[in-house]
Amino acid sequence: MKTLKVDHIGIAVKNLEETLKFYEDVLGMECTGKEEVDEQKVRVAFLPVGDSEVELLESTDPEGPIAKYIDKKGEGIQHIAFRVDNIEQAIETMKEKGIRMIDEKPRYGAGGAKIAFCHPKSTGGVLVELSEREND
Repeated sequence: MKTLKVDHIGIAVKNLEETLKFYEDVLGMECTGKEEVDEQKVRVAFLPVGDSEVELLESTDPEGPIAKYIDKKGEGIQHIAFRVDNIEQAIETMKEKGIRMIDEKPRYGAGGAKIAFCHPKSTGGVLVELSEREND
């Protein structure tokens, strides 16, 4: 397994459109796309910055993981994603090293990525996402 870069930082928000105003109007960033991921009950906006992205996440369901996160911790950084060269190998490496995985197999993520989450109890309290994209 090779970790290639910080892929994105996921930020949980209550209102995607309102939050976008800060990133676009104040920081001068440009939203390059929005997507709804039904499986994860979330709407996502992508804001590239350098070689990474900010990923804004708005829940589409009051019982979705982002809604539950906001209820518990409020809006803010929800996860950090690292781009890996081989997601299946990365999952196995994590398990071999004693890291508890939320996802034992890759699943579909926003932007067409294959993703898997590591449990924060195994990563010092940080929700870590592993991400593989076809264009690597």
